[in-house]
Amino acid sequence: MSTASNATGLQLRSLIRKSGELELSLIEVPIPEPGPEEVVVRIDATPINPSDLGLLLGPADVKTATSSGSGTGIKVTAKVPQTALPFLATRLDQSMTVGNEGAGTVIRTGSSDKARALEGKTVSMVGGSMYAQYRLLRVQDCQPLPPGTTAAEGASWFVNPLTALGMTETMKLEGHKALVHTAAASNLGQMLNKICLADGIGLVNIVRNAQQASLLRGIGARHVVDSSAPSFLDDLTQALVDTGATIAFDAIGGGKLASQILTCMEIAINKTATTYNRYGSSVHKQVYLYGNLDLGPTELARNYGTAWGVGGWLLTPFLQKIGRAGQTPLRERVVNNLKTTFASHYTKVVSLPEVLDVANIAAYTKRATGEKFLINPQKK
Repeated sequence: MSTASNATGLQLRSLIRKSGELELSLIEVPIPEPGPEEVVVRIDATPINPSDLGLLLGPADVKTATSSGSGTGIKVTAKVPQTALPFLATRLDQSMTVGNEGAGTVIRTGSSDKARALEGKTVSMVGGSMYAQYRLLRVQDCQPLPPGTTAAEGASWFVNPLTALGMTETMKLEGHKALVHTAAASNLGQMLNKICLADGIGLVNIVRNAQQASLLRGIGARHVVDSSAPSFLDDLTQALVDTGATIAFDAIGGGKLASQILTCMEIAINKTATTYNRYGSSVHKQVYLYGNLDLGPTELARNYGTAWGVGGWLLTPFLQKIGRAGQTPLRERVVNNLKTTFASHYTKVVSLPEVLDVANIAAYTKRATGEKFLINPQKK
């Protein structure tokens, strides 16, 4: 490949000012030359995940969003509540890049054999700054895709698949035998269901309506509970009895659901108890909050004894915990099953300027089940 280039590419930036205003814009940045162990990738697909929205939009009120300019000159502004600014001190007045993962074609390589081996290949990538047309990356942050795999098929190879696998691995590491998942009809939830079916793991899927329940049953889910049904708590308790699940991963976050899960776990455990314990069952019950679909307070009724825990769970600390050796088989499983277990589905493909369209912002910030956006930075 050429060793010199004056070319530039578009990159999306997010800025929150000390005055309390979010600004989204596109800028032209130079395409850097790769070092020996680096490559330049033309990004052809990168998803909008819930985990990306925290950096893209922060706590801005998207209902106040307005735009000016057009094409690559478009700019979006929105108000950020003054009460949120103290929690953003380290990012205020900094123009930040966005996008956790993506896929594309290696167009320039460094001089090492490992870098040159990737020339012209389609790779999946992780490392941030993916909402751009080009990205300089270390070789180790690129995952070559199997022949015949498109960038769109490989774009979501990291966050959702490894989160789903991280849940089942956490379950095993902490000594549980089955698990509960909320907002279970999502792309991630469908992946988790397929993993559990393949691995013989009991899974209780909590969904928010009958349509989502039908979707999951259609792909083989065995235990599906609709939180909108009058019989929800009874149905959940029975599913917990059937599976023995004592760990849950909750994408909702706010409200009473985490507490309801713990309560039903306690009831399910006591259905088979042979002796009375005034402190509640001695079986540890755990709920991990990994999402924020409900931004309200998490309400805990505390009627489930003393052997319980509620905490946060995030993919990156989990991966750090298991190390590269623990990650390798998980990554290989994902890449080998991208078109089956770990297939992602998108409702809309947008260009970088279209990411900043106010109507699109209103749509993808709803985080609605089955409505996922994919960015094609090369789209005109």
